[in-house]
Amino acid sequence: MIPIRRAAFALAAFSFFIGSLPAAEGVKIVLVAGQVKEVDKVGHHDYLGGCRLMQALLKQTPGVDAVLVEKEWPTDESVFEGAAAVVFYTDGGGKQAYLATPEHLALVQKLADGKTGLVNIHQAVEFPPEFAKQSADWTGGVYNAFSSRGHWDSVHDKFPEHPITRGVTPWKINDGWLNRFKFPAELKGITPLVWSGKEAIGSPDGGDKDIVAWTFDRASGGRSFNFSGLDAHHAWELDGMRKLVINGILWSAGVEIPTDGAKCDADKALVDSFLTPRIAPPPKKAKAKTADSSK
Repeated sequence: MIPIRRAAFALAAFSFFIGSLPAAEGVKIVLVAGQVKEVDKVGHHDYLGGCRLMQALLKQTPGVDAVLVEKEWPTDESVFEGAAAVVFYTDGGGKQAYLATPEHLALVQKLADGKTGLVNIHQAVEFPPEFAKQSADWTGGVYNAFSSRGHWDSVHDKFPEHPITRGVTPWKINDGWLNRFKFPAELKGITPLVWSGKEAIGSPDGGDKDIVAWTFDRASGGRSFNFSGLDAHHAWELDGMRKLVINGILWSAGVEIPTDGAKCDADKALVDSFLTPRIAPPPKKAKAKTADSSK
């Protein structure tokens, strides 16, 4: 029989060992950045800067290998092999490179048919009408003629209990949102996580029409996470929003999320260090004043 002191020491050592194990092991996540416009306001639709930042943040979870695809689609498609999750942070409305050819479409469909996690951020959640079936099958939602987009203030301080919301703190922002998606009847397979609308602001009281972040349990057994915010790069400075997105990516890859959420430490200096240089657009011409006919 093991003496009590030795047993206690062994138990403590085992507990320490278990607690020090990495949250993931050999988990490959591929980040696909959409094309960044050369002439634009710095930080606007900075898909490359956002993906480079996500790569750094994801690597704060031991065992995660985040691989970056810089320009819309890889020259070597073998990068997708063995991926636990693929993240698309791109333009939408049919501008997605993964919808551009039958071959690209077939490759993503193969990922979707398996258990590879699929993540769509900001405009990537908007599929054109001819790809509504893929949108429904891959994301769980469909952006259609009744959907809407725009910029407005919203406050996010109420979150449902879910692994993705672990450690997520409240935040407020004026962001560019897409909402009013068409979801399956009774939200089958859908778990809403964040809401934003002009009337209810960021409250769940806005209902299904205001859902802007959600998960989708695909028929294949794969997981999807979708977030329609992140129009501007500075949004990454918000601790709660940043943790929601990183948690969502890791969850889609099948990684167990810690009780206080995934580590994703960053300050403004780190966030800004990933900004993509841009050429400032020409200033808008002032509208000509019309003559006052009353004079």
